[in-house]
Amino acid sequence: MALVRYEPWNVMDQLRKEMDRLFDTGANQGNSSVVTSDWSPAVDVKETDQGFVIVADIPGVDPKDIEVHMENGILTIKGEREAQKKEEREGYKRIERSYGSFYRRFSLPDTANADKINARSRNGVLEVTIPKHDKVQPRKIAVQELN
Repeated sequence: MALVRYEPWNVMDQLRKEMDRLFDTGANQGNSSVVTSDWSPAVDVKETDQGFVIVADIPGVDPKDIEVHMENGILTIKGEREAQKKEEREGYKRIERSYGSFYRRFSLPDTANADKINARSRNGVLEVTIPKHDKVQPRKIAVQELN
């Protein structure tokens, strides 16, 4: 007889995920134009004097499968992680890692320079750098006298 670790909250977590799946995609599947995601990567957003940095944990996602898009002050990051093999032993199934599509959106302030956004991925971490516009220095305008 194999020992199995008992974790009472796993059943509740699984029930919550199934209810989320039922209400989020089951009833409206095909009827909605809203993009939904199967999972959501953890994200850090940092502001510096030079700009903004968004760091997202997306292990197992090929950088070619990541889209970073900027439109009307909204930065969108989306992609997909392929499903892994399921482990099956003695009737038990265990799936702990999330897979499928993800979709995150961020509103950027007017100070963000959309033309110079840079995105790079390394070791499963996506880093999006958004520089700020150069500050416009006030200048004095001379008033000319007309004759």
